[in-house]
Amino acid sequence: MPTASHNARPNIVQIICHDLGRYVGCLGAPIDTPNIDALAEEGALFANYHCTAAQCSPSRGSIMTGRYPHNNGLVGLAHLGWQIGANEVTLPMYLNRAGYHTRLIGHQHEDSEPAMLGYQTIGSPKNDARTVATALHEFLHGEARGGQPFYVNCGIGEPHRPYEREGYDRDDPDTLEVLPYLPDRPGIREDLGGLHGLIWRLDEAVGTMRESLEASGLADNTLFIFTTDHGIAMPRAKGTCYDPGTGTVLILRWPEQFAGGRVRSELLTNCDFLPTLLDLAGVEAPPQVDGRSFLALADGDECYEPREEIFCEMNWHDQYNPMRAVRTNRYKYIRSFGRRPLVYMPADIYVAPAGEAMKEDFYCAVRPTEELYDLDSDPLEMNNLIADPAHDDAAWTLRTRVQNWMVETNDPLLYGDYAPAREQRERNESKPMDNGIPHC
Repeated sequence: MPTASHNARPNIVQIICHDLGRYVGCLGAPIDTPNIDALAEEGALFANYHCTAAQCSPSRGSIMTGRYPHNNGLVGLAHLGWQIGANEVTLPMYLNRAGYHTRLIGHQHEDSEPAMLGYQTIGSPKNDARTVATALHEFLHGEARGGQPFYVNCGIGEPHRPYEREGYDRDDPDTLEVLPYLPDRPGIREDLGGLHGLIWRLDEAVGTMRESLEASGLADNTLFIFTTDHGIAMPRAKGTCYDPGTGTVLILRWPEQFAGGRVRSELLTNCDFLPTLLDLAGVEAPPQVDGRSFLALADGDECYEPREEIFCEMNWHDQYNPMRAVRTNRYKYIRSFGRRPLVYMPADIYVAPAGEAMKEDFYCAVRPTEELYDLDSDPLEMNNLIADPAHDDAAWTLRTRVQNWMVETNDPLLYGDYAPAREQRERNESKPMDNGIPHC
């Protein structure tokens, strides 16, 4: 339940963008994001926050239900036929029961029918950053002024690919700083230049939305959230269980309750997002929710008991890519199922300049069944220690943790592969791609 200091339920404005990861200035990325950085200075920044799956729909499903993808049923992309289970309760449904008005603006990727997610009102699905910012302004200066607490989820499309878009600026590929986990190649630089332009547009919109909230007079008792679904759409990020794929930005700003400039390093998963918001709204999370509230961290309450580990998974994207992983503060252990390329790249990356630059590296070798990384000495996860006798104890411990987690959550992968959803099967039959098969 909320702490005693929470005298009134806050309004909630949630901004969730597409494929941003931690690529913002306040988390050390080499890009200018002044509005997002200012938001972090005014609120609580969670620097060790991860998604349950480094892909759009499954990660968003965990945000909406507080449950792992294999528990809530959303183990693939919504537009390819995957859905949250019919008996699942979503965040809007919980908040409706608590007396909130719930509204969706812009993008969602949890169901092909957004009405199934429980929002009381649904705005235009147009999801470019400027359009969503305008729609939020209209809501804040219209419906939101009725006195009922509200939750509005603003889904922004940027910086999802394609990176080549008319009307967007581009950074100079010859002068930008390359990603530390990829080699310095022209195709990677080219894509980064386009990515920067989309993030600049996103950052502009975040500033506009914050200004709209201030002008509405509702800012002091409104929780303003900025987050994303998973890592950037670059090789070795989106679609993997490495930190560039699972690591995501999360900022919570609530002037009436949270001191600004707080940076938390505790290990968190986006399964924890729903119970935290329910905690703020005075709603007890039911026992089937996999996450737990981290409200105490935002409050600065040191009584929070940190997690020792988080779990993540992959199942279906455009190809089948089953993995299970556990991350502690020191180690990452990844278990792969089946014969897959060394590093899988989703289709939007595979066909892009960055994907072309990495195909030979990633698709001429088969991924090992197990991977183990010492994050203290190898934060980029480059040196697989699974066969190193010096790390046998860590390997055994984490292997056991993953197995126990799968058993405890009755993971369907224990009983065999996931069959594709109907739309997934039809798409793969009509548009076969080789990005799921190791080849040279």
